[in-house]
Amino acid sequence: MTDILLEIKDVVKVYGDYTALNKVNLTIPKGSIYGLLGPNGAGKTTLMRIINQITAPDSGSVIFNGEVLQREHISMIGYLPEERGLYKKMKVGEQALYLAQLKGMSYSEALEKLKYWFKKFEIIEWWPKKVEELSKGMAQKIQFIVTILHKPKLLIFDEPFSGFDPINAALIRKEILNLRELGTTIIFSTHRMESVEEICDRIALINNAETILEGAIEDIKKDFEQNTYQIATKNNTLTESKEFIIKKHEDQIFYIEINSNFSKKDLITTLNQNNDIISFKKHTPSMEEIFIKAIKNG
Repeated sequence: MTDILLEIKDVVKVYGDYTALNKVNLTIPKGSIYGLLGPNGAGKTTLMRIINQITAPDSGSVIFNGEVLQREHISMIGYLPEERGLYKKMKVGEQALYLAQLKGMSYSEALEKLKYWFKKFEIIEWWPKKVEELSKGMAQKIQFIVTILHKPKLLIFDEPFSGFDPINAALIRKEILNLRELGTTIIFSTHRMESVEEICDRIALINNAETILEGAIEDIKKDFEQNTYQIATKNNTLTESKEFIIKKHEDQIFYIEINSNFSKKDLITTLNQNNDIISFKKHTPSMEEIFIKAIKNG
């Protein structure tokens, strides 16, 4: 059995004169949290709609658990879109039961599991209320529960923390990590790069309908490392020399880039001669820095 749950192979999707996806390739391992990143309009939503069979690619293929994606695989996928879709006039419990049964669960199984999750999330008192009475964050909790309830092999979360306060965002983050520990594969789409750093194993960056980055976060960070270091000095001052230039100064940290003609040893010698150094370490770029640089270069 393959260790890959989902493969996107040369997928193309065109709407009239607009190309939404142009030969996009992704490889998503089982039991991983996979960040699907990109600026607005890059093609992420179109790709998520294809995986959910809401629309179909014009060419290319989608392989799910070793098989060409088929209608029967829908029951193995859970999708939480950014734009939520609860019926406002329905009661919360009735709607949750209805949506759970659409995923193939029996009434009794759905009722038992929904009660468990509603109690866990401390929202059981909202069971008889109408959806229109819920706050945005409360409605998102309901949809999160319904999305994961049938224990799908693949979960797709589009901006899952949107509208949550920090406490509830932490609650949802914890549950996402628990799902991964249980073996669920998760596609996680967000513009919050700090969330990507915290929970994703691998990422793909889509821009202008094409995949411009794909792989493990650690490998991508290494690829984007430059001859850059972080330095803190006792008096919070640092003077440039022929060995380095100061790229930026943030709080008490100087970010410097070594001249290619000089070594790290040369740099340390110069720094110790002219400054009172508190800390000195290699600068590993953040996902936000990588995102911005890759989009500009791409």
